[in-house]
Amino acid sequence: MNASRIAIIAGGRSMEAAVSRSSAAEVTKALKSKYQHVEQFELDASLTQALLAYRADVVFPVLHGPPGEDGTVQGYLEILGLPYVGSGVHASASAMDKSLAKAIFHRVGLPMCPDRVFAPGTPIADACRETLAAFGDRVVVKPLRQGSAIGVTPVMNGGDLTHPFETAFALGDGVLVEPFVLGIEVTVGVLDLHGHSPRAFPTIEVRTPRGSWYDYTHRYTVGQSEHVIPAGVSAACQNRLQEIALAAHKALGCADLSRADFIVTDAEKIVLLEVNTLPGMTPTSLYPDGARAIGLTFAELMDALVRSGLARGARS
Repeated sequence: MNASRIAIIAGGRSMEAAVSRSSAAEVTKALKSKYQHVEQFELDASLTQALLAYRADVVFPVLHGPPGEDGTVQGYLEILGLPYVGSGVHASASAMDKSLAKAIFHRVGLPMCPDRVFAPGTPIADACRETLAAFGDRVVVKPLRQGSAIGVTPVMNGGDLTHPFETAFALGDGVLVEPFVLGIEVTVGVLDLHGHSPRAFPTIEVRTPRGSWYDYTHRYTVGQSEHVIPAGVSAACQNRLQEIALAAHKALGCADLSRADFIVTDAEKIVLLEVNTLPGMTPTSLYPDGARAIGLTFAELMDALVRSGLARGARS
C-alpha cells in the first residue's frame, strides 16, 4: 500500500455539510483500499492542530458550499503549506460567485442566459419590478453564492416572484435572476490531472420525474433522478458541450476536477449554467458516473486525484 498520508476534510457549518460528509465517507472508503494512512477530519476549530499533528502529505477537501468551496479553505491550506486536491483560491472563489463566473465566461464567448443581479438589502418589490420588466415572470431566482440548488426557485409557469426572492435573499450575498429556459439538464465533468492535458467526460443527461427538477432532494435521494450517458442529443451537440465544459474549466483556472452544468433546448441551443469545482462524490453523484463512463472506477478516480495533488505540491 502507498505510504502517503492523506487527510480528508469534511463537514463544517455549510448548508451542504451533511452532503459533504456523505461524499467524504465514499472518498475515505475508496482511498483506504489503496493507501495505508487515510484520515477524515471535520472542518472545525480543532482542524489546524489535528492536521499538523497528523503530518498530512496531501489534503483532499471534500467540501460543498462556502467556506470549503469558495476559496477560503484553499487559502487556509496554502497558509499551512499543505498540498491539496482541487482548484486554487481564485478559481474556487470565482466559480462560487455566479455573477463573477458568468462575467469570466462571457469574456471567452461561452453561451449563457442574460441575467440581473440584486445586491443584499435590495427591496424585494424593486427586484420583482425590475425582473418583470427585463424577463417577465417565467424566471429562475438563485442565491448568488450557494451550491446544490439550495435556495433556487424556478418559476416555470410564471406567477408572483415575492417568495422566490425572499428565499434567495435569506441566504445572503445577493441574488441572480435569469429567464427560465425549457430544455433538458446536461452535465459534463472535466478531469485535469497535474502534468496532463484536461479531458472532458461523456455528457450526462439528468432526468427527474415529470413536473419536478434537479433540486436538492432529487440530487441526493436514491431513485429520484436518472443519469443517462450519453445525453439524448446529437453527436455534434455532445462534442460542443464537452468543448464548452473544457473552456469554462480553463477560463476559471480550475485544477484536477470540475463539472459544468447546462440546459439544452429542443433546438439544441446550449446554455451554460455554472461550474462546480468540488463535485459531489455521494452514491447518487454525477461526477463519478462520468469517470466510470471512461473506464475509471471510483477508487481509481480518487487515487488519480490524490496523486495529482501530491505531484503539484504546496501552492503559495
